[in-house]
Amino acid sequence: MPMKLFDEIPRERPATPLLDSFDHPAALRAMNAKQLAQLADELRAYLLYSVGVSGGHFGAGLGVVELSVALHHAFDTPDDRLVWDVGHQAYPHKILTGRRDAMLSIRQHGGLAAFPRRTESDYDTFGVGHSSTSISAALGMALAAQAQHKPRRVCAIIGDGALSAGMAFEALTHAGHVDANMLVILNDNEMSISENVGGMATYLARVLSSKPYLKMREEGKKVLSHLPGALELARRTEEHMKGMVSPATLFEEMGFNYVGPIDGHDLETLTETLETLRDLDGPQFLHIKTVKGKGFLPAEADQIGYHAITKLEKPSEPAHQTPTAPPEAPKSAAKKVAKKKYCNVFGDWVCDMAAADERLMGITPAMREGSDLIRFSKEYPERYFDVAIAEQHAVTLAAGMACEGMKPVVAIYSTFLQRGYDQLIHDVAVQSLDVTFAIDRAGLVGEDGPTHHGSMDLSFLRCVPGMVILAPADEAECRAMLSAAYHHPGPAAVRYPRGTGPGVAIPEHLEALPIGRAEVRRKSSGNGTSIALLAFGSVNSAAAEVAETLDATLINMRSIKPLDRDAVLHAADEHELLVTLEENVIAGGAGSAVNELLHAEGVQVEVLNLGLPDAFVEHGTPAELLRDCGLDADGIERAIRARLP
Repeated sequence: MPMKLFDEIPRERPATPLLDSFDHPAALRAMNAKQLAQLADELRAYLLYSVGVSGGHFGAGLGVVELSVALHHAFDTPDDRLVWDVGHQAYPHKILTGRRDAMLSIRQHGGLAAFPRRTESDYDTFGVGHSSTSISAALGMALAAQAQHKPRRVCAIIGDGALSAGMAFEALTHAGHVDANMLVILNDNEMSISENVGGMATYLARVLSSKPYLKMREEGKKVLSHLPGALELARRTEEHMKGMVSPATLFEEMGFNYVGPIDGHDLETLTETLETLRDLDGPQFLHIKTVKGKGFLPAEADQIGYHAITKLEKPSEPAHQTPTAPPEAPKSAAKKVAKKKYCNVFGDWVCDMAAADERLMGITPAMREGSDLIRFSKEYPERYFDVAIAEQHAVTLAAGMACEGMKPVVAIYSTFLQRGYDQLIHDVAVQSLDVTFAIDRAGLVGEDGPTHHGSMDLSFLRCVPGMVILAPADEAECRAMLSAAYHHPGPAAVRYPRGTGPGVAIPEHLEALPIGRAEVRRKSSGNGTSIALLAFGSVNSAAAEVAETLDATLINMRSIKPLDRDAVLHAADEHELLVTLEENVIAGGAGSAVNELLHAEGVQVEVLNLGLPDAFVEHGTPAELLRDCGLDADGIERAIRARLP
């Protein structure tokens, strides 16, 4: 049955009678090949429709439709464990495991999580969000089953570039060493490894995974084991035969029985292969080739552009009215500045600074598009380094460059910098190396949820000796702070949020903002209880509203480390209540820095610390989450009024 292809996303719910006939994947195990093929077509159609309604990760899920169907057909889930790496792949899995209708709420406030989550379904065996964890987790499950004498099977599905991380190879090496009963599936969608695919490779893969061959292989081992040198000769012959048409040697040397590569969209072959490998003892490795965005022609052509999409609005009927010219703006109206995303501010800055300083080197761990290094990668390809999903390596690579007098800039998301924390301390900070960290997605990022919020970077960076940490209130400050961090002769970080700034004009020059100097944006009139708002970074916009309402002083603190000592002490001397505001956990954050300074100076003043709670914040839009955390203007005002006499 040929695969159904789509050239546009369905705006209305498609007919999916077979998919609608069950809520749990046990029903798949009774389906024949024709029914499975129909189910795959319906699953792809529904995935297109549901992501069009909700928005979210897109291309990776389309590429594993057949694999998802085959896995739930071959394995006795949820008793058998499927561990998905890079949760972008898991949308079809969610649809097949009782969450079909709830998919319309995915990544929305109170809806399904963007990634597999243990508390959401028994079929989600391991929570993910960051990549390259599946093999380690699956190995742990396999060893536990072995210790408990349980016959359950364990399968890790890794792909979408996740095999580029060292953690994945560490787990592969360990799995082969302990001879665990597990299957690793490499979903190779050309974001990973290997080019060898063709008729011969596919034919050999089918032979190597066939039951007659496997039986002959095991019986042959027994016979040849009695002949000196014969077993080793046979092993090497088989290894070289595989290596001619596939990357088998690497995984065989790690202790895996390698099969592949096979076409990951050939459902019949895929199902047969999985049923065979499922029952084999020892570590098994299946290499499949897929196309990211498979079945949706625009996504096949632009795999990066269709990695994720925003939800599609249904076209509305045009109103029947006489067209009128738009009203003219008042002559006195101030010219509005178009809001710009902070990542685009960085993208422009890094190109401009590279033009001014040939020592600048740009580094990213597989976040070229998200961090907006696209133009830089084209204009300065010899100074651009995408190290793949290897955050630890990215940081130490920068340290090595800095040792030789270069000026590395590491563009990294706050949540991913956590993975390179040891390297930041020992390889950069201990040696006082000149590395600039452009930390994107700081604070609450929205729909991707707790694995992606940048909630803790102020806390874990502030305790590192010699670290400079800056947080801009707007786009212009972001550019000036990047220059300040770049020219600082040591480790320095600029942390900025996802999305657009408030709409401030951005200068073209590269002048640096002074480090450790705050800015008073509004002064209290002095009537009533005097309040000073000490705002760090993105919360300045909400703080400005509150300052007007409460007639409070507003200080844009700008620098978390070093703190503007004089500004804090002066505010404490002139006000009865200091309110610190930050989009970071309160524990150990910017507010804690203010508390420590006041305590060290012996200053007695009322202080209210407002920030993110001591909890993992769920998913939703940034506005919804800031409201839930009490960091919107209304929440800040309520918290302050509750503290007043």
